[in-house]
Amino acid sequence: MEVINPYTAIIAISVIIIVSYFFNIISQKTNIPSVLMLIVLGILIKQGLLFIGISVNELLFNVLELLGIVGLIMIVLEAALDLHLTKDKWPIIWKSFSVALLSLVISAICCAYLINWFIIPDFFTSLVYAVPLSIMSSAIIIPSVGGLSEEKKEFMVYDGTFSDILGIMFFYFLIGNAGESSAKVVAFDVISNIGITILLSAAISYGLVLVFQKMNSQVKLFMLIAVLLILYSVGKLFHLSSLLIILIFGLVLNNHKLFFRGFLKRWIDPNSVKDVLKDFHLVTIESAFVVRTFFFVLFGITITLSSLADLKVGLISLCILITLYIIRFILVKIFVQKDIFPQVFLAPRGLITILLFFAIPDEYTNDNFDSGILLYAIIVSCIIMAGALVASGKKVIPIEDMSFIYSDEDELPVEGAPIKAEEHPLPKPGEVKGQEDQST
Repeated sequence: MEVINPYTAIIAISVIIIVSYFFNIISQKTNIPSVLMLIVLGILIKQGLLFIGISVNELLFNVLELLGIVGLIMIVLEAALDLHLTKDKWPIIWKSFSVALLSLVISAICCAYLINWFIIPDFFTSLVYAVPLSIMSSAIIIPSVGGLSEEKKEFMVYDGTFSDILGIMFFYFLIGNAGESSAKVVAFDVISNIGITILLSAAISYGLVLVFQKMNSQVKLFMLIAVLLILYSVGKLFHLSSLLIILIFGLVLNNHKLFFRGFLKRWIDPNSVKDVLKDFHLVTIESAFVVRTFFFVLFGITITLSSLADLKVGLISLCILITLYIIRFILVKIFVQKDIFPQVFLAPRGLITILLFFAIPDEYTNDNFDSGILLYAIIVSCIIMAGALVASGKKVIPIEDMSFIYSDEDELPVEGAPIKAEEHPLPKPGEVKGQEDQST
């Protein structure tokens, strides 16, 4: 077994991060999704390693699994920190939620029948493989739709976010209740599991917000991430819906004014919570960028190029993609009704699809399912997204200003900032004098 020099490894890791940064810039100029460039980079690295005699072994798959777990947590957390629960956002929230939920369920069932027909004789196993293919990737959508109008941009951000969260929960509920034969037992387990997790998550989230707003240390953010990783892992050991813990914490932190009301309002300092939220959001974005970079590169290293030349793999992938886009067109048309272009074609598959594919338990893995199907789905859906943006006169532009997520009520006065006259009007003549007379 070849041992790579640690300094060489450090250089390689640093170069990959730098290259990924430039891939994002190239993506904005060329409309080629950076995900595809990272996968190609992984394929080239694999060929280079094989050329110098270093074999790709199971260690990469173990690293990929570890990155997958951290990636799931960071993606759900990043998504939760981008969701603001307000009345004025309700119409777009319920429309995007409905499209994401129905699209997930209907697509998973239809794709499961296709996989069952072509590859896997067991329908349940086919459904397990179909769920990852039915989930859109907010990790690709959010860095791509910054050039759309505000309404379309908001819809796509919420749609991609809900697709991620609902898809991950659906996948783990599916494999978690696979051994149950009674629908009543499954329903009871799911409801009780969700109920217990929500109660624990709410208590934990309130406690974490109250504790971390009081901390003045400069390293509290990664400590908070470490606490969340522990909570997720402990929840998994007790068979709870751990992602709900992450989701609810993000929602409570981002919507603290909604959750800390009445007598609870006295327990928090809005300015401190806002500072924590701002810094924490930055840390999650940066961490998610690093995780996404190495995940897609490692995925490219594990790809077997010969599978792309398989005619059957290409045919199955084409059938799945046609099914996915037909279902999305119908649902977007029903709920959005008008001006559905290019949203209907902005449905890329990516990080979540790969993460859940590698998370399939050993008892449900099937060697007949070729990973080339995943690669085809990712490549073709990303190309369709880029083509739709170009056809609509837009470019692949990241969302740099997420202000549409937040309401005006969240804006807190900053020390040293000018005060608007309408917010703090000058006293009328006689008012100050009258107050002084009363005080004397």
